[in-house]
Amino acid sequence: MSDTSRRKFLAAAGAGTAATAALSLSGGAAQAATTRGKGAATEPVVAYVQNPSAGVLHLMVGEREVIVEDHDLVARLLNAAGSGRGES
Repeated sequence: MSDTSRRKFLAAAGAGTAATAALSLSGGAAQAATTRGKGAATEPVVAYVQNPSAGVLHLMVGEREVIVEDHDLVARLLNAAGSGRGES
């Protein structure tokens, strides 16, 4: 993905993705999502799951990519995406 198209994609999708993920969380996870730590990202974040069974999440944060392995988080994001919550 070129830097130019990545920037456009982040600008268009970053806020919507974060809002959808936040809406899908429940209980203590929702509280954790609203309490950001000192090192939390302040730029738009887009999550990309290439292979759900691997549990690997690619996060596009501004101009960089962060790779995280978290099966539970991948499952919650996929469930949120499939539920249709947050659609206009």
